[in-house]
Amino acid sequence: MPACGNEPSHQSREYTVTSRDSRTSRTADLDPLDSAAADLDPLGPLRDPLEPGFDVYLTGTVFLDIIFTGLDSAPVRGTESWARGMGSSPGGVANMATALARLGLRTSLAAAFGDDHYGEYCWDALEQGEGIDLSMSRTIPGWHSPVTVSMAYEGERTMVSHGHEAPPPAGPGPFPQCPPRTRAAVASLARGRTEPWVAEAARRGARIFADVGWDESGRWDLAALPDLEHCEAFLPNAGEAMRYTRTDCPRAAARALAEKVPVAVVTMGAEGSYAVDGRTGETAEVPGIAVEELDPTGAGDVYVAGFVTGTLAGWPLGDRLAFAGLTAALSVQEFGGSLSAPGWPEVAHWWRTVPETLRPRYGFLDALVPPGGEPASRRRAVPTIGFRHPV
Repeated sequence: MPACGNEPSHQSREYTVTSRDSRTSRTADLDPLDSAAADLDPLGPLRDPLEPGFDVYLTGTVFLDIIFTGLDSAPVRGTESWARGMGSSPGGVANMATALARLGLRTSLAAAFGDDHYGEYCWDALEQGEGIDLSMSRTIPGWHSPVTVSMAYEGERTMVSHGHEAPPPAGPGPFPQCPPRTRAAVASLARGRTEPWVAEAARRGARIFADVGWDESGRWDLAALPDLEHCEAFLPNAGEAMRYTRTDCPRAAARALAEKVPVAVVTMGAEGSYAVDGRTGETAEVPGIAVEELDPTGAGDVYVAGFVTGTLAGWPLGDRLAFAGLTAALSVQEFGGSLSAPGWPEVAHWWRTVPETLRPRYGFLDALVPPGGEPASRRRAVPTIGFRHPV
């Protein structure tokens, strides 16, 4: 994971990333109503001239994701499998950064990028394509981009990754400026690891949201997550939450976690999610939305992005869970992790066509999205990493 440094900013590219798929052209004409949805700022009423420069800061590893879908089963040893679909997109921490930016949050990402074509593609896709601030990121000469191949089948996925840890920046980094002034930050917790920037961000007033990965040691000890003490919200999945709390029920796990962190959110896959606000005692549960799933890559990251958006906007706990679950459900209907993330035009289109049975739970969207229109075109994952010239 890269440290924030004072390396020179990335040089501009001589080509732009475009797509052959007419659905994905970023230059397509937008319906005026959907232009309004695309420009929707969920924090608009809260902004003032003295606000932090960014809404969310995050750091981590950017992968080049290659995704195969339409597999009838897992690959079998000694055979060749053909996928009916394929997509490429930035992955890893880029999944959450893109999801946050597409929901209108001013997002700052600190990451290392290789100086290969994969790194160029990922940088351009994030900075030019999504408007993510990469001023704290750096390009490393001679370092190749990490790559993940993801195979989706039967609602599951299998991944193979390759990469090397990025070398640290030369010389001491300007830690007091790392991270930048921000309303919130997203941290990925790992057993026995402390990230100094988390405590620094919290000290400077940022609200810290955290998820966690699988504990390969099998110990599942909350005390081994030292940065949890700086977090406002912790969002593990049900399996992780129950192991950390030694409980056999996701709801019991959330209640136990709420004794350690102000807000505990436990995601339960297709069943939805459950949350407890330990400060007020409030609880909320929202069932999942049934959709035809294409690729689950990055759905958890999109969920966190939706919850962060609702929290910063000051929504009630139940609405935050509903919005996070909706954005995750919309994401699994597209290829890839980052470029499958929905924005407000997709949310608006879903709200215009939602079944009547779901309207009461999602009624808060009425005050957020403009009526009428169709979803705007948006860049999606395509089989190649990008064409050099418009097609």
